[in-house]
Amino acid sequence: MRLRAGQQFEQQQSRFIGVGNVNTTKQEWQSNVHRDTYASLIGHPATLEQLAISLGLSQEELKLQFINKMIQPCGPVTKDG
Repeated sequence: MRLRAGQQFEQQQSRFIGVGNVNTTKQEWQSNVHRDTYASLIGHPATLEQLAISLGLSQEELKLQFINKMIQPCGPVTKDG
């Protein structure tokens, strides 16, 4: 069972960059997850609208905030990555 799971994970790594690889640091992985999340929220207008209404912002303002957050590093930058 474990061998099969490992093979599936390796297959996912080769297919999708965001999954990472053996050399991916925790920092890089977290940044990928955050950027993918913001990109997904921006790419789904209904979700973006719901968030904008709940935060009292326009969709454009919220989209701009998300884009700016995608540019920023995720968490403190460490020496090892």
